Amino acid sequence: MSLNDEERVRTAAELRANLELTGVPTDAIREELGYGEREFEKIMGVAGADPASVWRVRDHLEDLVVAAGREPVPYSVLTEQARAAAERWFPPVKRAPRRG
Repeated sequence: MSLNDEERVRTAAELRANLELTGVPTDAIREELGYGEREFEKIMGVAGADPASVWRVRDHLEDLVVAAGREPVPYSVLTEQARAAAERWFPPVKRAPRRG
């Protein structure tokens, strides 16, 4: 499964919008997930990142937004239907640890 340029731009915007809604500092999220700064930026920009990592960050951000009592920005490309298709290309995404 690969995204075209327009889908990458949209997905990156959706990831960033949900990052803002978490209310958690970017560095804290990055460290929770075990990504270096450069790798996290690649993931957030959906540019040259491992697709499984993009899904992992997507899921973690969504969990954090819900935990903050907010409504996540919906994903137009990284939908649950797309997850089923993506899992044919790579193993199921390992979930991030839950916050305290």
